[in-house]
Amino acid sequence: MSPIDDHPQRFALANELHARPSPSLGVPCHAVYLALKPTVDAANRDRAQERAHLIELLDRYGASHPQPDATHFEDRIGRYDLKWESHTEFVTFSAFGTGVKSRPFEAKEVEIFPSGWLAASPGKRIAAIMVRVEPLPENPIEIVGKLNDWFVSESLACSWVLDQTAVIAGDFRIDAAGQMRFAVFVRPGTGERRVGRIVQRLCEIETYRAMSMLGLGRARDLSMRLNALDTKLSELVVGMQDEAQPAEDTLHALLSIASELEILAVRHSFRFGATGAYETIVNQRIEALRETRFEGRQTFAEFMTRRYDPAMRTVKSAERRLDQMAARAERAGELLRTRVDVERSGQNQKLLASMDRRADLALRLQHTVEGLSVVAVSYYAVNLAGYLLAPVAEAMHWSKPAVTAALVPVVLLAVWAMIRRIRQRMH
Repeated sequence: MSPIDDHPQRFALANELHARPSPSLGVPCHAVYLALKPTVDAANRDRAQERAHLIELLDRYGASHPQPDATHFEDRIGRYDLKWESHTEFVTFSAFGTGVKSRPFEAKEVEIFPSGWLAASPGKRIAAIMVRVEPLPENPIEIVGKLNDWFVSESLACSWVLDQTAVIAGDFRIDAAGQMRFAVFVRPGTGERRVGRIVQRLCEIETYRAMSMLGLGRARDLSMRLNALDTKLSELVVGMQDEAQPAEDTLHALLSIASELEILAVRHSFRFGATGAYETIVNQRIEALRETRFEGRQTFAEFMTRRYDPAMRTVKSAERRLDQMAARAERAGELLRTRVDVERSGQNQKLLASMDRRADLALRLQHTVEGLSVVAVSYYAVNLAGYLLAPVAEAMHWSKPAVTAALVPVVLLAVWAMIRRIRQRMH
């Protein structure tokens, strides 16, 4: 086969498919998960600072450093396996440890991430999770007591997953230590990779849920502003029916509202788009768990339908309302511009009619002036001709008045013919 050059990114794109494998976790085990979101937008992130923050943690445990342009990294720190990932808007730290404490969800487990190191973080905590993985007893009902002790029953979601391979549970509440708790009870004989996928999906569900709900605050603020703009827009549209109101003034006010709507669309488009993408990931991760009901309790999908979906519908409603108002303003602007064009067309027709009248008057005045010009030119021409024929008249014994009287009709006719000819050539 003849050699052919590979695309510069071919291997990088292929390796990206295998860059973030699920961890292999034995049972029992526990996981401490942290997601940090920079305070600036994605375009202005200082990834070098984020990498330096990771290296500071690695140096505390004497671990190796990642490659300069790495977006993911794994290594052993102390008694934990650390996994670091850099995403579009946030970075995640996952620490996996073997065994579990006798006291569930003990605060000391999160000390793998030192408080001083956390305080120096270049971002803010958007998700913090503790996952406890235990073997599933022969009688699954025995875990009900633990669930009642560990979680708030009112918001507890619990279900069988992956063809009843394991039971997952969580109440999506933040405890006093700032952590969100999840429990996984794994049936004996389940593979370590499958256990790792379950834990990873739980962390992803919470992270992407938190990231998607960032759009909720934006949607509420936007709705308040849209309420004010909607009133102004409605008043302007109603005022368009008033013929006495200047159309151009209304058009300027309408363009101001349309401009503000476009600015709002630009400011919120990224966040709303990201919210929709994160929502899709949350639903996909839950669907991949293949849930079935455990002891009549609500599943994660049902919990999200009741508690999470209304927030997403609020965001979508605000986004849709913004688009609809922008379209309304555009349609109203087109109607108003049409009205302005019609009014200007009427003004132009009146102006042209006025110009026609003035041109007609000017033409009549011109004809009048031409008649006077014939008289004036004839007067001077008669005088000149009189001076020219004076010697002849004196020799012929003609009187000067008689000569002048004879010249007047001839000169008038000649001047009139000359001016008429000039006018005909001009036209």
